[in-house]
Amino acid sequence: MTAPAADLRDRWTQTLLAARDGASVPDPLPYAENLLARWAEPQRRYHTTAHLTAVLDHIDTLADHADDPELVRLAAWFHDAVYLPDRSENEERSAHLAERALAEAGLPPKGTAEVARLVRLTVTHAPDPADTNGQVLCDADLAILASAPKPYGAYVAAVREEYGFVPDELFREGRAGVLRQLLDLPRLFHTPYGEKHWEAAARQNLGAELASLTA
Repeated sequence: MTAPAADLRDRWTQTLLAARDGASVPDPLPYAENLLARWAEPQRRYHTTAHLTAVLDHIDTLADHADDPELVRLAAWFHDAVYLPDRSENEERSAHLAERALAEAGLPPKGTAEVARLVRLTVTHAPDPADTNGQVLCDADLAILASAPKPYGAYVAAVREEYGFVPDELFREGRAGVLRQLLDLPRLFHTPYGEKHWEAAARQNLGAELASLTA
């Protein structure tokens, strides 16, 4: 369920203040409004504020595994802030947005660079073994794959709506290729929690969807 906008604004403010050591200038709220407007754009069906909320909630679950969970939370806010389904450079443009906005918002350069790095990591979802921040963000972003059948089905339907401009046959081929790539990975989740609680369910969902596409 999507958190009310006021709750998301509060979460953004708390995260940004914590990441910049409590400094109160500039005001965090205009940045929250800009991001929330982006996440509510009409071309989105899955990559909405509901997805943002879910990722933030999953980061809360995984926070103990991250070196700097506040920077991971900021990366969640930016990781799909630029999203056009027919474009391939969304992650890079989102990272550039993070670099500009967070520098202006008072986050130190080291933190800004880490957030941008994490956003770019969502292209591959393949963090290094020692990259605990990256592991938490990638696991939180992919946690939807381990959902129960009904929410997983809703996720699949929403993704299809986002790619409504793609003919059915081409979409099935492309989606099947994505699913095969995911299933070929040695592991989908990198944190101990994700591996224990999400890996098996995600593989079951992906396998079932692939079977339905290729039947």
